[in-house]
Amino acid sequence: MLQLKKLTKTYKTGDQALKAIDLEVPKGQVLALIGPSGAGKSTMIRCINRLVEPSSGEVLLDGVDLARLGSGALRKARREMGMIFQEYALVERLTVMENVLSGRLGFVGFWRSFLRKYPQSDVDEAFRLLDRVGLLHMADKRADELSGGQRQRVGICRALIQNPKLLLVDEPTASLDPKTSRQIMRLITELCRERGLAAIINIHDVALAQMFVPRVVGLRFGEIVFDGPPNGLTPEKLTEIYGEEDWEATIEKVDDSDDIEAAE
Repeated sequence: MLQLKKLTKTYKTGDQALKAIDLEVPKGQVLALIGPSGAGKSTMIRCINRLVEPSSGEVLLDGVDLARLGSGALRKARREMGMIFQEYALVERLTVMENVLSGRLGFVGFWRSFLRKYPQSDVDEAFRLLDRVGLLHMADKRADELSGGQRQRVGICRALIQNPKLLLVDEPTASLDPKTSRQIMRLITELCRERGLAAIINIHDVALAQMFVPRVVGLRFGEIVFDGPPNGLTPEKLTEIYGEEDWEATIEKVDDSDDIEAAE
């Protein structure tokens, strides 16, 4: 289980990105984090794995406070948190297989990783993951030959080969077309369900969050203003999160998309 207790982040400028956030994410639960730009969504995710240092509060993963760990213990703790990035963060000149296996760098020794001599069990798992996401035939392709959707699938495999307890996903569909966005969200949620894996997905697209994720947390100005099921995102609640807009149109769009999905 992940627990955030009074998690706060204040930047040197004095801007408070997170204001005493309290949140629990049980094992196996997938949660969507929504809110306007600047609400603190990316900061929250990066405070969890300490790519951004929290100003105060606790980040507990199975009872261990990640915010208090020294550098060596933090490196080990990060093995249990897979990260999927908006910009993919692949090494362009490496192959798909090499990029996936880079998710095991924290588990193998320096020379093994330098010489790319991974255990056969890691190689076998990489092949299984690539097969699961439909990229087995591209294992030897260079990353710079892939489309955006294919790159994101490689990023998913790289995160999952860590065998993490928690998946942190930062805007996985921001650079993708609508059809590919739905495919990626469906894939992430299916894989989490198959593995009993908890996940926090930072996403701008409210309709996608409503379509695929059972729990939605809405942030505004660094505070949680909504925490509940997708059908609780009424026009009034969306206005509280984002501001005035014709939210009825968004809700109708989700209903229409679901009808199309059922017919496929």
